[in-house]
Amino acid sequence: MANIQSAKKRSRQANSRNELKSSQRASMRTMIKNVEEAIKDNDVNKSKDLFVSTQKVLDKLANKKVLSKNAVARQKSRLSKSIKKLG
Repeated sequence: MANIQSAKKRSRQANSRNELKSSQRASMRTMIKNVEEAIKDNDVNKSKDLFVSTQKVLDKLANKKVLSKNAVARQKSRLSKSIKKLG
């Protein structure tokens, strides 16, 4: 455990940020799974609608530096590629 006051504060800040970012990543994963399930069910309209909302969330997480921009671009690319295959 840290002895210096500033180190204690840094530790508290890191823990609170980690909790927030963990919940944001979990919700993002859930949204991606929902899109993938719609793709698996061959539901083009539902998958497109879910993809639009997922895309907005992914972009927000990239701007907040929860995820890297390349990781977000890769996820969006893979999802859109799968949706295009449906037709």
